[in-house]
Amino acid sequence: MERVNLTMMKSGDRGTVTEINGGQRVKARLGALGIRPGAKITKKSSQLLRGPVTIGMGNTQAAIGFGMAKKIIVDLEQ
Repeated sequence: MERVNLTMMKSGDRGTVTEINGGQRVKARLGALGIRPGAKITKKSSQLLRGPVTIGMGNTQAAIGFGMAKKIIVDLEQ
């Protein structure tokens, strides 16, 4: 499996969150959105030039800032 950060995924790519590179505040904030190691996510869209990244998890969608998205490491599904 290929391991990338969320910003490197293409729209429509699916994967499993493996780690979050950040402090307790970042992990708590993402955890409140359901983004934690083991979560299955799909990248919906992203803006050019460091805009927000939209992801889907089950029936839920969330928009995450570019800086925070870079801290989310994902194993891509083939």
